[in-house]
Amino acid sequence: MTHDTAPAYGLWTLVILNSAVFIFFAFSFGKPRTPRGWRSFSAFSAFIVALFAEMYGFPLTVYLLSGWLQRLYPGINLMSHEAGHLWSTVFGLKGNPHVSITHVLSYVFIGGGFILLSSAWNVRYQAQKQHRLVTTGSYAHVRHPQYVAFIAIMFGFLLQWPTILTLTMFLVLVAMYIHLAHTEEAETHRDFGGEYENYAAEVPAWFPYLRRQGLANPLSGR
Repeated sequence: MTHDTAPAYGLWTLVILNSAVFIFFAFSFGKPRTPRGWRSFSAFSAFIVALFAEMYGFPLTVYLLSGWLQRLYPGINLMSHEAGHLWSTVFGLKGNPHVSITHVLSYVFIGGGFILLSSAWNVRYQAQKQHRLVTTGSYAHVRHPQYVAFIAIMFGFLLQWPTILTLTMFLVLVAMYIHLAHTEEAETHRDFGGEYENYAAEVPAWFPYLRRQGLANPLSGR
């Protein structure tokens, strides 16, 4: 396995620029307005900063795994950018890691996550203005599309550039989003009662039904 011999780290300007771009995208697509929204957005932002800090700043994961990687691939240049694509490195994949299957899939999850985040916010915002239960759009398929979107984006980045820190953060953030979702469900149930019970019985929390066209029996025409 051969890799570019030029060092690709210590580029802190790229860390700042890339972090700012994706955090701005998440903010503009998700538009947090509540304390809960700001908590989920802040946690996602921390994940993004940690990701790019290792991608372009200091490769902590590569450094910690250097002994193992060097024994596995004695000719590898661990300070090359390509070596940081750990899925390609660990599995010994040939060719440009930017066109590997994991990298292509990462774009699908990241792009799809941002699209879902934007559509979920628009539907939710309109429903909140009218103080009604949101059951249309992406909410007709899953009850927590905004959290599914954040998880999809983070998973996409892990397919692209996994690190020990971001893998750990991913597990913590998924647990946090599940907790926030349960809190949100309790509040929504308190506000809408039986209407929400009917909705929750029809629509899964996280994974949409494969053969289903939204709500089989829309609630109150919504």
